[in-house]
Amino acid sequence: MDKLHLEKHISHQFDVDLEELKSQALEMGGLVEQQIIDAVSAIEHGDSDIAERVIKVEDDIDLREVALDEACTNVLACRQPAASDLRLVLTVTKMTRDLERIGDEAHKIAKMALALHESADGLTGYEEARHMGALVQRMMQQVLDAFARFDVEKALDVAKADKQVDREYKSAMRELVTYMMEDPRSISRSMNILWTLRSLERIGDHARNIAEHVIFLVKGLDVRHSSIKEMERQLNKR
Repeated sequence: MDKLHLEKHISHQFDVDLEELKSQALEMGGLVEQQIIDAVSAIEHGDSDIAERVIKVEDDIDLREVALDEACTNVLACRQPAASDLRLVLTVTKMTRDLERIGDEAHKIAKMALALHESADGLTGYEEARHMGALVQRMMQQVLDAFARFDVEKALDVAKADKQVDREYKSAMRELVTYMMEDPRSISRSMNILWTLRSLERIGDHARNIAEHVIFLVKGLDVRHSSIKEMERQLNKR
């Protein structure tokens, strides 16, 4: 396991500031992870109460992003971090942006759940939403753990898992389009499921982004827009 070991500083407060950034990012990540779980549950069970809760919590996620951005700016201005310390601050800044966008996607799913609340039983797509939801929730869990532990191998596993989410999305899309062609009356409800699956696919993309940020943090490598093979090749050089 590759890990980053942040150096201790003469100023104890500097260490506290960096640890606080990391802790707040993980706290925000945990909140976003629960949003995914709740949003998918609202879709699966047609639970409008859970959907409303997801929508309300989204405001808290937005406030956390702003607060973390401000905290990162203060550390940059007051501490002028370098090397791994600077990478940590930059990673938190980028990571919180992806977390906020994941919160936005969970918010969209919750809205779809409300729209589907009165839908007829038996509509196809719910099982696919549940399965994709489980996949992206596991990605979120793993990528937050990778960040907490500065674990490059686990981050790479998350990037690989995004490919599976993409495959599931394409397969579900084909099935739903076929269903709509066979029963035009289902188009409106099916479109809500399609948008739900699209949001889940986007959550997978953002989880991969965070995994790439972790690799940058630990290794100093910018692996954005790289294939999995290219990532592995670059990491094997280090």
